[in-house]
Amino acid sequence: MTMLDRMRRHQNWLKWSLALVCLAFVIFYIPDFLRNPSTAGTTTPDVVASVDGHDIPAGDFLRAYQSQLNSYRAQYGSQMNERLLKQIGIDQQILQQLVDEESAVAEARRAGIRVTDAEVAQRIYTIPALMENGAFIGQARYQQLLASQRPPLTVTEFEESIRRSILVDKLRASVTDWMAVSDAELQTEYRRRNDKVTLSVVAFNADSYRPDITVSDADASAYFDAHKDAFKVGEKRKVKYVMVDVEALRAKVTVTPAELTKAYNEGMDQFSQPEQVRASHILLKTEGKDDAAVKAQAEDVLKQAKGGADFAALAAKYSQDDSNAKSGGDLDFFGRGRMVPEFDAAVFAIPTVGEIVGPVKTQFGYHIIKLTEKRAATVKPLEEVKQQLTEQVSTEKAQQQAGELAQKLQAAIKTPADLEKQAAANGLKVEETGFFLVNEPIVSVGASPEMSQRAFALKEGEVSGAVRTGRGVVFETVSGTQAPYIPKFDEVKDAVRDTVTRQRAVDVAKQKAADLVAKLRTGMEFDKAAKAVGLEAKSTEPLARDGAIPELGAAPAVMDRAFSLSEGSLSDVIATDNGAAVIKVLTKAQTSDADFASAKDAFRQEILNDRRGRFFAAYMGKAKQKMKITVNGDVIRRIVG
Repeated sequence: MTMLDRMRRHQNWLKWSLALVCLAFVIFYIPDFLRNPSTAGTTTPDVVASVDGHDIPAGDFLRAYQSQLNSYRAQYGSQMNERLLKQIGIDQQILQQLVDEESAVAEARRAGIRVTDAEVAQRIYTIPALMENGAFIGQARYQQLLASQRPPLTVTEFEESIRRSILVDKLRASVTDWMAVSDAELQTEYRRRNDKVTLSVVAFNADSYRPDITVSDADASAYFDAHKDAFKVGEKRKVKYVMVDVEALRAKVTVTPAELTKAYNEGMDQFSQPEQVRASHILLKTEGKDDAAVKAQAEDVLKQAKGGADFAALAAKYSQDDSNAKSGGDLDFFGRGRMVPEFDAAVFAIPTVGEIVGPVKTQFGYHIIKLTEKRAATVKPLEEVKQQLTEQVSTEKAQQQAGELAQKLQAAIKTPADLEKQAAANGLKVEETGFFLVNEPIVSVGASPEMSQRAFALKEGEVSGAVRTGRGVVFETVSGTQAPYIPKFDEVKDAVRDTVTRQRAVDVAKQKAADLVAKLRTGMEFDKAAKAVGLEAKSTEPLARDGAIPELGAAPAVMDRAFSLSEGSLSDVIATDNGAAVIKVLTKAQTSDADFASAKDAFRQEILNDRRGRFFAAYMGKAKQKMKITVNGDVIRRIVG
């Protein structure tokens, strides 16, 4: 991982570790359809879920959802849209995160944990966005910053989010702070991750031998007779269903110029390119070193840079950021928030292109920073994004219509007969699938695991509620059941032949590998022996135990064998997922005691954070079993379609 990657990854970690804080700073809008026009301002807002009587407002879900959408757009541009987000299940991930947070708050309160006003204040005073030159920005600017958010945040709202964040932190600490890792265990894990081997590998891929293998009907039939249970067909069902097809609705939607203008104004951020800078830096690392000495060296390099020395040459000579030292320390263009806070604050405070500042201290060390270019914030005009906006608005309108129609059908469809009646009344049609297995795609619908699983949970005469699919919302009822059975040979002949072919190809691969081992035992050189069996020995880069091997991918059996051999040793035949392999260990690089000693403290924290995180997740999993958690799928569908 490059230094730049680590800086960016650390910034993301900071955001998620203060999730509740960051949720208070993201851009947020509430579409009109979330409010009842006739009673706006007088009713309780919709909720997406409830945890032990504590509601999670739709607004909280939507601000997190919109924040994620904006984040993806910042990284991938306008091609990242809500449709893609839904395809990767972001809505369900955000819902789960919000439920987890609310559950943790509920558990903390149950445990009697409290947060004082002083603790809230102390946390606020350490938030980088609220600091300038190492000090709090002051009450007036603090209130102005909160008021500038969209929608505006009150001090009370923001400080309540901070209180909840601290509450969860205290719960986590009370549950996991007892955990520890011994030095011996830590060193074993450190070496497991950091010891490396370089291999020469000959891979015998079974697939390459399949074309030469012939399996007769008699052979396949004999195998089938001996392994009938392996080909047993599970229960199948078919369903009748009515679909509210979002794409069909979208094709009929008309988008007016006024709607486009409104959407453009409300979604200005997705068409905006925020201010960006380009900078170069020289990094002097402090890990395992005397901080004062490194700082003194950084000040000397800064003096050289300001004295007229070529910055790129200084970076090539002194910088310890291997990812860009040879390119003069160039970090390319980046926006606010992409680097760790100290670096971010320093570079965006530089007023003039060409100016050099430093040393700037971060967790990586001391940086000398040169501002090389600036890009002002820009906004794409409406005409340029008209087509994109038209698709976006038409999709939103279709989703809203689909949600409203799905709600109507949900209330009206109670029996299988209602499917026909409501389909006719609403211009839809009842369709029927063929028979399918529980984990099998439904041909007429496509990938729809929830629809398949719901079908197998329904009893005769029952109708499902609204079920989400990739195309829209479905209401279904079981129209036929096929009991499990062992098929006749002719029904599965091709599958049986393929199974036998693969097994024989694997046997051939293992025999070829054995032939190679036999040649090696006569003293033949590894590369020549590989060529003698028609293959080529390929050398790897240094690999850790979980490294991927060319042509084999992740191969734990091969790596286990590699680390058990001494340098220069040859293996015997090693079975792989798709054949066999023979290896020669070219080099072994083991971490030294000094390596471990310098990394021990940081590595211990990494291991502890991982274990504590997994333990806390397991703890909360059990705690949530005792809580009453309900999810309002209708509200979520109205938000994301």
